[in-house]
Formats: sequence, C-alpha cells, structure tokens
Amino acid sequence: MNKKVHQNRSEIQVKKYSGEIAPFEQDKLISSLQRSGAKADVIEQVVQEVEKMLYNGISTKEIYKKAFSLLKKKARPIAARYNLKKALFEFGPTGFPFESFIAELLHAKGFQAKTDQLVQGNCVQHEVDVVAEKDNKHFMVECKFHSDRGRFCDVKIPLYIQSRFKDVEKVWRNKKGHQNKFHQGWVATNTRFTSDAIQYGKCIGLHLISWDYPQNESLKNWIDETHTHPVTALTTISRKEKQALLDSGIILCRQLCTEKKGLEVLNLSDSRQRKVMEEARGICEYHS
Repeated sequence: MNKKVHQNRSEIQVKKYSGEIAPFEQDKLISSLQRSGAKADVIEQVVQEVEKMLYNGISTKEIYKKAFSLLKKKARPIAARYNLKKALFEFGPTGFPFESFIAELLHAKGFQAKTDQLVQGNCVQHEVDVVAEKDNKHFMVECKFHSDRGRFCDVKIPLYIQSRFKDVEKVWRNKKGHQNKFHQGWVATNTRFTSDAIQYGKCIGLHLISWDYPQNESLKNWIDETHTHPVTALTTISRKEKQALLDSGIILCRQLCTEKKGLEVLNLSDSRQRKVMEEARGICEYHS
C-alpha cells in the first residue's frame, strides 16, 4: 500500500475496528482529546502530528496509538483518560470485572446495586449480573463483555435478555411493595449494539447502554460524569498488574486515591509506587 500523505485531510479514508471505511474526522479526534483533559496547545500539537501520518486506508488503531504515544510524553494522567475506551477491553478474560465496574457506575449514579445475584423467576432461577434499585425503580442488568472490538451485540442478545427479564418481572411484581414500582431489563456492553438490537430495545422497552449509546447517557458519558475511570486505564502498570488489582477488588482509580493499601498487592518498589500514585491522583484530581 502506498502510504503517501494526503494534503487534504477531507479525502482521507480510515478503516475502523469493524472493518468499515469512513472519512477521517478531525472533530472526533479533537473531542476525544478534550475529554481526556488535554489543553488547547497539546491538542493542536497532537492533531498536527497525527495528520502528518495520515494516508488512505489508515486504521483507527494506528491513529489512536500515535495520539496515545504523544499524550504519554506530555502527561500520563491525560494519556490514561484518553486510554479509556481501550481500558474497558482489559476487563477480561472472565468479564466479571466489567460487571463490578457497571455496578460501581450505578452506585456513582445513585443506585443501589448488587452483582452476581441469583433471582427466582416465574419459571426458573436466573443468574443476574447486576440487580439495581433507585427511587421507585427496579432493574435487572445483564453485562455483555467482549474482548474483540469488532464484535457487536446483535438483536439475539436483547431478545434473550428480555425473555429472562419477563420471567423475573412476574415474580418481582408480586412482591410486597413492588406492585407500583417501575421494572425494567437492561443490557450493558463495552462495545456497541447493532441497529436491529437498538430498534428492538426501543420497541420493547429494554434499556441498552454501550460505549456510545444512548447519546449523552452512554458509558463514556457516565464515566466522565461520575469520575469513575477504571484502573485498567493506568499507563504506569502492566496488564498483569492491572489484573492483580481487579482480582483484589480495586476497580477504580479513585479507590487507589482513597484506599492507602490499594497498591500493596502489587509489591512495587517505592519509586514505581510513587509513579503509579502520581498518575492515579492526576486522574482523580482532574475531576475533583
């Protein structure tokens, strides 16, 4: 492939993780840099450097890696926040940390939330990822974690979850004090939903939430709003070390900022511990 740089960026076609080809959009790059907390001068520098490397067919992965590399040189907390989307894919391999993360998001939004619940339905018992309540509302939340960015949730998933929810709802509605409560099933994913899945969710009243859906109430919006960046966003520790934190129940960066013994499980040297805490505090303080 000829990687000749194009002078007119409006002509550049990029390849997304899904394989879709689309025009390069400078505004999207700027928006993601702004959300990370990068200042105007840093944004301008990163955009200029990224645009120098553009060529027809460049992948969004290459663009991300370049921007991420530049941000790490400027300030690691900014890079960590920019790393958010990728960080959600590091909740593997079981996906259980993603369930815990969704529960933490719900807690931050004012919900009572419990993970890994056995719930009796009208016909059978169900293992439910998260059961949440707020005000006069009761929710059954199923979490669909994917390690492959190109794997979307198609309509079969909400169809299946809705059938489970309806079985549970029959029992919930007969509980004392629940007759007048609002009950709803949710599906949360770290990737995206297909258009058919979204259409079905809207039609049947099943709430769907993904990285960028619904508009203004998506995972990325909730994380920015509630300041719940996961520890997997950190750039100063390895993937193995991130997993060790998750296994010990440390899901959020702000837990490292408030729980003094949070890093003990990693047995880091004093110098490395200072670097990790400096990055974690940078993330926490940005939202304080």
